[in-house]
Amino acid sequence: MPHPKATRAAGEQILTAFTPRMGRRYANGRNYDRGPGAHRDVSMLSPYIRRRLVTEREVVAAALAAHGPEGAEKFVQEVIWRGYFKGWLERRPQVWAAYRDGLDRDLQTLATDRHLRREVERAEAGETGLECFDAWARELVETGYLHNHARMWFASIWIFTLGLPWRIGADFFLRHLLDGDPASNTLGWRWVAGLHTRGKPYAAEAWNIAKFTDGRFAPREADLSQDVEGLMHLEPEGLPAAGPLRSPTPPDPALPTALLITEEECRPEDFAPHALNLCATATLTASHLRSPRAVPDAVHAFEAEALADAAARMGAVPESLRAGLPSDLARWADRAGARQIVTGYVPTGPLRDWLDQAAPALRDAGITLTEWRRDWDAAIWPHATAGFFKVKERLPRILEDFGLS
Repeated sequence: MPHPKATRAAGEQILTAFTPRMGRRYANGRNYDRGPGAHRDVSMLSPYIRRRLVTEREVVAAALAAHGPEGAEKFVQEVIWRGYFKGWLERRPQVWAAYRDGLDRDLQTLATDRHLRREVERAEAGETGLECFDAWARELVETGYLHNHARMWFASIWIFTLGLPWRIGADFFLRHLLDGDPASNTLGWRWVAGLHTRGKPYAAEAWNIAKFTDGRFAPREADLSQDVEGLMHLEPEGLPAAGPLRSPTPPDPALPTALLITEEECRPEDFAPHALNLCATATLTASHLRSPRAVPDAVHAFEAEALADAAARMGAVPESLRAGLPSDLARWADRAGARQIVTGYVPTGPLRDWLDQAAPALRDAGITLTEWRRDWDAAIWPHATAGFFKVKERLPRILEDFGLS
């Protein structure tokens, strides 16, 4: 199955085609996983929203214009979940650090434990003998996509039925998903494991799978473990308190500026970069940072096309950088004569880690890293202090402030 084109034009085309289905049809059909090539009741916009080729605000505006606040309610809430997860992790970066460091330990165990390695390999290859799970594993590897409901079932079976380390499962997703997002992926797996909503793990149930796959799969209850007490013993200290949001440094219009385009923000034109004193532009490929293990070619290709599309819309012929030695960033900017780098806001995750490692060399070279943060994120993230409800109850005011109510 061919992968989608990673351009703003392609995202706009999908948005336009799906807008008539953002109302009652989405509300009634969104939980149904109809299989590869048949996901007609979900938008498939997530790889574009992930890179801001299409923005959350655009998508919400389209839904409200076509269906009104009541008809579009469920679709809008699902879009807002992405912002909630990003804000929640942004306020608790230590949860990402714990995942990252725990994954390193899990992979060290995987390298020495032959039995565990064999079981993980079988699961990732879709060779467990459990038909639904194996089909989802193959769909993920072949298409770079899984329906959200299938992601929940898959994670639950991985953790509770197969008894495999949750972080290795989360890494399997993050490596292969075209919409792979550190916040949504990490917190989604933590939610299934009972670590995000403490003590409330998600159980994959046979009747639920049969119903919401339209009978494509019919596992027996005996096939699925119902012993889902959660993994709170892994984090007995509980959730960390929400900390303050990081305040990005805004660019100084007078300074010689290098524009850095990453897949975190593929719409730099929204921030009027030509008003700055630009002396260099570069795209930064960084999808290999998602995991210590190999990231598939399809993910790299989607990132590369998205970056090229962003640069083309800027009318730029950029230098191509790869996130290798963090000190390379300072060398590139200094060589161009820049005194500041401007980029779209990079939230908590592997690229943020890399930029933090680049900070000493930038400081030594007298170069400031500045970031644009979207008003949409600034409106939602402050309310991501606990559960989704706090964001949900603020949603009418947020939409009103953006002129979308």
